[in-house]
Amino acid sequence: MATVDQADRYSRQQDLIPADRLAPLTVTVIGVGAGGRQVARMLACIGVPRLQLIDPDVVEPVNLCSQAYPEFDLGSPKVKATAEECRRLNNGVVVTARRQRFALNLDIGDVVFCCVDSIRDRTFIWNCVKDKVLFWADGRMSADVLRVLTAHDAASREHYSGTLFPPEQAFHGSCTSRSTIYGADVAAGLMMAQFSKWLRGLPVEADVQLNLLTMELTVKETSRDRNNC
Repeated sequence: MATVDQADRYSRQQDLIPADRLAPLTVTVIGVGAGGRQVARMLACIGVPRLQLIDPDVVEPVNLCSQAYPEFDLGSPKVKATAEECRRLNNGVVVTARRQRFALNLDIGDVVFCCVDSIRDRTFIWNCVKDKVLFWADGRMSADVLRVLTAHDAASREHYSGTLFPPEQAFHGSCTSRSTIYGADVAAGLMMAQFSKWLRGLPVEADVQLNLLTMELTVKETSRDRNNC
């Protein structure tokens, strides 16, 4: 196997992803289905040093085209398959795979990407970690409509809390029951773009909605202040 010069690996992103800001962080992805798997792959590519994956599910046929799992991963835990893919992309990343649902006793780290598919789970996780994490990103998908919410300061945390609602008001069924890999990739890319801006101390939009069918983009900003990550 060829030896990779790490300076070469990251040379084209060095002005976009501050290595010194990234180095001390532990990043957790909760849910490695449609959007979460793509987020995890991107995090490995940019060189997150410590990556934790949490998901209780195994790869099923329905996951193949919409979540980009290969057929040889059928029956494998999603966290195991995704961890192996992340290591193939960048063997310098330490990946921890936890085949379980989120639990209070888990060390969640500094940054969380919440990629679960129910409002009940989002609300529970947020209430557990909102005062512990430095940066939170939540990707929501329903067919052609994508929504990315981020929370990193008082204003954006307050806004995010306001986007949660009682489970009985939610659509009955998984919000990813109709999804495509390109929608997942776009949502993951938007989450990663917000993470990159936060790392650089740039203003981060609290709420971004994109309709891929009509190409309508709606952006909500809670603050134009530069953050101190």
